[in-house]
Amino acid sequence: MTNKELADMLQSSPAECHRALVKEYGRYVYAIVYNKLRGCGTNEDIEECVSDVFADIFIKFEYNEKYTDDIKAYIGTVAKHKAIDRFRSLIAANSHTVYADEDDMGELVSDFSMNEHIESSEMRRVLLDKIDQLGEPDSTILIQKFYYNRNSNEIAKSISMTAVAVRARCSRAMSKLRTLLLEAGITG
Repeated sequence: MTNKELADMLQSSPAECHRALVKEYGRYVYAIVYNKLRGCGTNEDIEECVSDVFADIFIKFEYNEKYTDDIKAYIGTVAKHKAIDRFRSLIAANSHTVYADEDDMGELVSDFSMNEHIESSEMRRVLLDKIDQLGEPDSTILIQKFYYNRNSNEIAKSISMTAVAVRARCSRAMSKLRTLLLEAGITG
């Protein structure tokens, strides 16, 4: 579908245009959104984001005669931006904030050590780097299991594997990770 075809169809029958657009580009948009949200979102989050992409296309689409080519690039860009925005909002919603009383704050401040904080941050950075070195799907499995506390069934659904395969991959990935951490001089 070209830019002009979309504009013409949108003028003649918006409902028909919507059906044709979803039929032609639905899987493409879903693939983009799924790849951005698979590590942090549920299937409902992914489907809602796909719907938001098509809604955004209809609300903001403006025909421009300079662009008569296929609109796939435009749709892909909208899908990518919407998925990134949704990813950020999901991450922000999943981060937990703990509020303490003023009495507790004195204990926290006195126990806080800048050196420990720096060492902890460096350790997290190295750990995430080593997990990333494992490659897919091992890195995704470990991140979802240990950072998002998801079980094997939830992980299996999000990465299209069986729960048994996820458990086996997780076990092997943990062995590889231990080796990588030992090589980096980190023992636990």
